[in-house]
Amino acid sequence: MTNLKKLPNAIKFALFASAASLATGNAFAQEAASSDTEAKTLDRIEVTGSRLKRADIEGSLPVTVIDRAAIDASGRVSVADVLRESTFSSFGNFRPQSGSSAQAVADIDLRGIGSDRTLVLIDGRRAPYAPSTGANADLNTIPLAAVERIEILSDGASALYGSDAIGGVVNIILRKDYEGAEFRYGKGSPKVTGGDTEEASVVFGTASERGSLLLGASYNKRGMVFTRDQIGGNVRGGSFYGNNFYFEDPEDPNAGTSAGADGAAGGALTGYACDDTNFWRNGANCVFDFNAVAANEASVKNKSLFARGTWQINDDWTVYTAASYSNADSFGRYAPTPGRLYVPEGTPNDPVPGDGLGVFVYHRYAAAGNRDNYVDNTSIDFTLGFQWQASDRLAVDFGLRRSDAKFKELGRGYIVTPLAEQAVATGAYNLRDPFGNPQSVVQGFTATTSRDGKFNIDELFANATLDLFEMGGGMSAIAFGAEYREEDYADVYDSLSEAGVVAGSAGNSAAGTREVYAAYAEWLFPIVSSFDITVAARYDNYSDYGSDVSPKVSLRWQPIDNLTFRASAGQGFRAPTLPSLYGKRSFSAEEVQDYRTCLAIGFSAADCGGDANNDNIADGPQNEDVVSYQIDSYSSGNQQLKSEQSKQYGLGVAWDPTDWMNVTLDYYNIEIEDRIRQIEYQELVDFDNRGIALPAGTSVIRRSNGSVSEINTAYANEGDLETSGLDFNLRTRFDLGNAGKLENWLQIAHVLDYTVTDGVVKKDRLGWVTSPENRGSLRNTWSYGDLTVNWNINYIGDQQNPGTIPAYGFLAGGINTRIGSYTTNDLAVSYNTPWNGTVTLGATNVGDRYPELVGYDNRPWNFYLYDAYGRTVYFRYAQKF
Repeated sequence: MTNLKKLPNAIKFALFASAASLATGNAFAQEAASSDTEAKTLDRIEVTGSRLKRADIEGSLPVTVIDRAAIDASGRVSVADVLRESTFSSFGNFRPQSGSSAQAVADIDLRGIGSDRTLVLIDGRRAPYAPSTGANADLNTIPLAAVERIEILSDGASALYGSDAIGGVVNIILRKDYEGAEFRYGKGSPKVTGGDTEEASVVFGTASERGSLLLGASYNKRGMVFTRDQIGGNVRGGSFYGNNFYFEDPEDPNAGTSAGADGAAGGALTGYACDDTNFWRNGANCVFDFNAVAANEASVKNKSLFARGTWQINDDWTVYTAASYSNADSFGRYAPTPGRLYVPEGTPNDPVPGDGLGVFVYHRYAAAGNRDNYVDNTSIDFTLGFQWQASDRLAVDFGLRRSDAKFKELGRGYIVTPLAEQAVATGAYNLRDPFGNPQSVVQGFTATTSRDGKFNIDELFANATLDLFEMGGGMSAIAFGAEYREEDYADVYDSLSEAGVVAGSAGNSAAGTREVYAAYAEWLFPIVSSFDITVAARYDNYSDYGSDVSPKVSLRWQPIDNLTFRASAGQGFRAPTLPSLYGKRSFSAEEVQDYRTCLAIGFSAADCGGDANNDNIADGPQNEDVVSYQIDSYSSGNQQLKSEQSKQYGLGVAWDPTDWMNVTLDYYNIEIEDRIRQIEYQELVDFDNRGIALPAGTSVIRRSNGSVSEINTAYANEGDLETSGLDFNLRTRFDLGNAGKLENWLQIAHVLDYTVTDGVVKKDRLGWVTSPENRGSLRNTWSYGDLTVNWNINYIGDQQNPGTIPAYGFLAGGINTRIGSYTTNDLAVSYNTPWNGTVTLGATNVGDRYPELVGYDNRPWNFYLYDAYGRTVYFRYAQKF
């Protein structure tokens, strides 16, 4: 227990630190404290966004809290699922994707500006990056059973926390003090086949006057979901990687341009009926229905152990420790390997023998079976710290932390292209009869791929809070500290994948280490009791690129007890990630649109968009179904990267007009310069068409007939991003007397502006498909004795693509595509039994709504913004002892 008698006055004031926010999400301030005297006697609470706590109800920065009750009422089984519903997740979050190089990972992307610009903390300390991405935290390794609450600071915070905090901070607060034991078990079943959920946890805690101990274990899972079960079996995929060919002489790529000569499209492979399972004819081409066999969402199972303890050595010293182990394994299935292979002139598989030209074939190796990926992520975290009350004015906190994140992946069913080409050249493998080939031949060029990764952090930290002098509004205090961090990252592919000879696999090895030194300070100036100013600054020095300084100032004015105005302005930065610096050249087959290539492979000008200028800018009426296709594409890191910089400011007001209502409204504005980004493949194609010089390290290689054969991209400090918006919160609580109590929480996030500048082109992306202007939620809780009913409404606004093709960037669904608004309802009923148990029966998406089938990022809908589980009925039982 903290000895309050020893705390300096400013820290006693700090104990209130938005207590109402933490307990109820910025609501019902009047009941939390009625005077400064009461505020000084509350237990100390850590608040995201400030090293200095406040005695006021509303702080100078907007912090939204999702407490344990709200987490339970959501019906979700993982931290990622809870945050995916947040209105701050403007344009959606990455989730476990079958076939993705980050298959088991789930992240959080505040404001739609990127998960790598959203800082995730665990108890105020930086969460490790996922080894498979090296750029963002993996929420799937954080056990939901260990979470006490989730705090979302929707304001830039680099001045306090350093890199990645441009879009805001998500601080996941784990359980600390708990007495007794609790067991939970639950299961959920969605309307679609697959995706079943299961959760189980046990928590044990004990506490005394001098210390506390918490132990726990948890398990949760979600099953794999196949695309065909989510979209219906009658919606076929049509990948050009089926069995199609085009002419090319590898020794002279500019041999000719006439039909039947180098670069000309040949269509479906001559002699192949295109009637094997999942193959079908689409015009002149033989395509493959990947929707029939691929899983959309990978399965994820999380197992974890966690422990926390504190011990008050004496009145001045306290030691604390925390340890956790988490393992998340995943299974994903993708369609059989697509590959581009060369067939020499005159060999048994040559579709046009005697013409003097070889051909390239876009082939689907269906006989080798599906691509199955097995992923295993493990995270171990240990912290040891000490708190020292040095004097009535000075409090110190220091310690060390070790975080190890490891990653392993095994992939089956992949193809070694040189071996396959050899079998094709000799005729051992017959392209015209994929399923009729001997298994020994197929197995001769089939490979098992592997990846091993790590992201380890060793950290030392120390911070202190010091009372300085009295001012008109109280004691001026300063918080200051320093951090040292070592990061060790590696993502190592097998040797065949590194050599770039494995078809159907993307990515390459990357590894790097860095040291980070940081010092920061935050200073509170309580000018008068109703007005204070806080200034903060942080200096970070990275061993691999240089240093950054991030200043910030925030103001709070409380003219009357129930009305608070707040404002902040600051600068932020994002350091280049280790993969973006040190990533090796890696392959992927990206989807692009290009008028010249479209014509070359046999489509009409109308099908290709009617773009006579070959610059992907509309000349008039457009065909909404502009042809897109996969191209051999490569990406690599850039060791010349610098950090990107941001400027942000915010204005807000919090008003408690009655003791049963709380209202907050906050405005934010973020500008990012010198964005660290991988130049888009589509952007490079459009640059090339318009005669714009390509950035260093990038290229577009075309055949003699103008079609694209290869695209190379890299990371760069290039482009700007500007966004602004409003966040509205309305909370009410009603005492209905004999009819119980009713609580409501309305949240609305409205994006006012979202503008991206890529190269020389400025694009207003607001409202485009994948970028909705509005998100909202309404949480309703009615309690009557031991009975509680929760009704949650989730809303995603409509989206509309512009009527002309944008200069750069690929749009989901093409031009003029519209997606209507999307609303789902969740309902749950809980009953507290006489034997201290709680029974919950609920359903998410009660109305069984599904997203519109507008393809995006090789998925049949925006996989980041919507799910397609349908109605999910769940049951949960909790028993306390």
